[in-house]
Formats: sequence, structure tokens, C-alpha cells
Amino acid sequence: MKKVWIVDDDRSIRWVLEKALQKADIPVQTFQCADEVLEALKTETPFVLVSDIRMPGKNGLELLAEIKNNPDWNFPVIIMTAFSDLDSAVSSYQGGAFEYLPKPFDISKAIELIRKAITESTVFEPNNQQPDIATEIVGQAPSMQEVFRAIGKLSQSSVTVLLTGESGSGKEVVARALHHHSPRGRSAFVALNMAAIPRELMESELFGHERGAFTGANSIRHGRFEQAEGGTLFLDEIGDMPLELQTRLLRVLSDGYFYRVGGHQPIKANVRVIAATHQNLEKMVKEGDFREDLFHRLNVIRLRLPSLRERKEDIRLLVPFFLSKSAKQLNVEPKSISKEALEILSAFDFPGNVRQLENVCNWLTVMAPAQLISKEDLPDEIKTAFISVPEKAVISTHEKASSTEELSVTETKVSLQSLDGSLSWTDILKTKVREGLQKEEENLMKLLTEDFEKTVLRTALEETKGRKVEAAVKLGIGRNTMTRKIQDYHLE
Repeated sequence: MKKVWIVDDDRSIRWVLEKALQKADIPVQTFQCADEVLEALKTETPFVLVSDIRMPGKNGLELLAEIKNNPDWNFPVIIMTAFSDLDSAVSSYQGGAFEYLPKPFDISKAIELIRKAITESTVFEPNNQQPDIATEIVGQAPSMQEVFRAIGKLSQSSVTVLLTGESGSGKEVVARALHHHSPRGRSAFVALNMAAIPRELMESELFGHERGAFTGANSIRHGRFEQAEGGTLFLDEIGDMPLELQTRLLRVLSDGYFYRVGGHQPIKANVRVIAATHQNLEKMVKEGDFREDLFHRLNVIRLRLPSLRERKEDIRLLVPFFLSKSAKQLNVEPKSISKEALEILSAFDFPGNVRQLENVCNWLTVMAPAQLISKEDLPDEIKTAFISVPEKAVISTHEKASSTEELSVTETKVSLQSLDGSLSWTDILKTKVREGLQKEEENLMKLLTEDFEKTVLRTALEETKGRKVEAAVKLGIGRNTMTRKIQDYHLE
């Protein structure tokens, strides 16, 4: 009987997946390197192969390539990796992977994916084309993994895509990645921001004009559609396009032809359109500000980009990336950043999203006096969000009937900034312990320990959006311990 094969140089991963599959009554066999898998394939094949991407010897993508190049080995391959980046996701899908599974993953979801792969009857055609230039999308947050996965799945398509998300969240960067990893990647990528073009010039910008079409039109002008021939046209802030121009754009998308302003000969448009907006287009359609038929033409595939505050864990990756990028542009040595300064940046909400963070890094590259950026070097608008209380922290508790509830950390609001070293959370804890000792509280140690654990667990679950396994990994505790404490403290 065929089995599910697991190949990973990490013994703990092999053990966890093996036990989970056995519990799910799925036959399983494990390997610690790609060569062992290739040797076993000489005599048998699995239902599904689940492979790590980075291993000693052949890596997961090289193993995937060998499997997909052999017509006799028609089984789904799931690629998993702890090094979650766009190139890994795209390379996995382009190489013919059934799915891409970033670590850490929820065991139940991994088993569900493996079951789906077992029943999958479609065999992906191999495509070993590898990206030849680096992209500028950085992120390990789960929300960004969804973006990477979507780009990977769309890598062999020229379908119209609508990108939504707040201003500065990186929609143009994602559009460039969609273009670069598509069959049109070697042709032109042309971007046009509709909000930055005067209304009277929009039509000419998009479709060009003939000589003499209007006053000042002294020669033929090729519009963005012609400039993007064979490639991708990125229309940013599509919600700012006036209704009369929406009609013309709809005609191009439906018929595939357009006319220059003042022209009489139709021109065929061989262009992929990617549109983007931070506005609510559905609401605009209801209010009559956006054509419903155009909305449906653009909304073939919708991809929402998360705001930076939704993926704050990525700030620690983005800061050195942008500092290095800025230094390269200015031809200077890249600066490093202190732990304290990085903590402040990681806690800031960045209303301008990734664009604002990049601008801050550009500013620091120029303005910070030393090679090591300290918290004092940060821009005023970020430092003022973390004003320290110079004398002491102000502690206010909800009034409770019982003294036990008064001591609850979860019911205590602490207005505290310890970034200048004036006071730390351990100082707050000392104060609470002294208060409890003076009041001769019973089971003080147990009460404080429970409050501490509940606060830590609840915060970790909030940060991971309820993903228990990921929270356990980040806290450095076992999954069973996490599950038991969640049940004990009723944190479900």
C-alpha cells in the first residue's frame, strides 16, 4: 500500500508529522535527505511527498525538479520551509509543487492538506524557470505568506488582478512581482497612478493621441497601453478614474481594442491589466461613482495586502532590508540599528505602512550621526509616541470588591514607558507583591503566577491570531503545555 513520505533533516519535524499521520490512519514513511527519497523511488512511489526546502545535499526544490522531470513519478509534492519568502513560494509553484507550507504550521491543517493531496488527481506540469532577479517583498507574517502563495499560483497566468489595501502597503511592489513572475515578465511593466494625473490628460495618458487631436498635439503620442504592449499595465488608484474614462477602459478590457484620442483606426491591446485601490469599490458602485460592469471586469482575482500594523513582526526584517537598500542607493556603508531603536519601530503603528517605514529608513541613513542607529536618532513623530513618564509609572486599578481581584494583572491598567530605563515591569511586579504581602493575601504566589501566565498566553494568542502551535513556538513551550494551560485558564 502506498504511503505518505516525509523528508526533512529535522528529526523533530519528522517525528511530529509521523505521529500525526499515524493517528489519522494514514500510512507514513520518513526520510532525512533527498538522496534517500530518490533511492526509494527506484522501487516504489508514495501517495504524497512532503519535503523540506532546505536540507543538506539536494534541497527540496532540486528534489522537486527531479521528480517532475520523470514522467513515471506522478504524485503531488508539498514543499515546506521555515524560511518563508516570496522566491521560495514562487519557485515551489513554478516547479510543480501541489502546495507550499510555511513553518511553523498547525498540525491539523497540515494533515488536512495532505488528505487533499492524496485525493488530488491532477498532476502539475513541470516548469523549472527560476526567477532571475530579486524582488523587494519581505515578510514572514502569515498574512504575507498568503500573498506569496497567491503570487505563486498566479505565476503562470495573465489574468486580471485587483489589488486592495491601505495606501503605502506595497501594492505596486506586488504588481511588479506578479508581472515579473508571469509569462509576460520579459516585456514592459508600465505604471500609471490615476490620482496623480489631471482629469483632462487621463485619456491621452492611457490611449495616446494623434497629431492635431487638440491644441498642442503637434505629434503622435503613444499612450500607456501601447507602451505596455506584450507586458503589464498597472493602474494604481483606479477608484479615481472618472466615469467617462471608465467606459473606455471597459471597452478595451472587453473588446481588446482602443483608439488614440483623435484617431480612427482601432489598435489591438495585448496587455495584462493589474488595478489597485485603497478605496471601497463596492461602496462606490452602490453610490454610482464606479461602473459595476468595470468592477466585475477588474475583480477577476482580488488580492488584499495587509497593513504594516497587521504584520508588525515583519518590521524586524524590513528595517535592515530598507537600510541596506538606502545605503546602496547612496553608495554608503549600510547602518545597523540598536535593539532599543528596533523595539520602538516594531511597536509603532506606521499609518503610512511600508512606504512610511522605508522613508524612515532613508531618513536614518542620511541623518543618523553614527553607524549604529540609537533610539535617540529616530524621527520625532516616532519618539513622541513613546513619551516616558520621568518620575514614576502611573498605575490605576479598577475598583473591585475583593482584594484578590484588585491584584489581578489582567484587570490592571498600567501607563508605563520604560524605554528610557526609568521603570520596568519588574518594578511594577515588586510593588504588587509588596501590596499583597502587606495585606497578607492568601496564595499570593499562585494568584500572581496565574495572572502572569494568563496575560502571556492571551497576548501570544492575540499576536498569532489564535494559532496555538505558532504561539507555543514563539513562547518556547510545548504544544501540549499550551493546550493544557488554555483549557485550565479558559482562554479558548
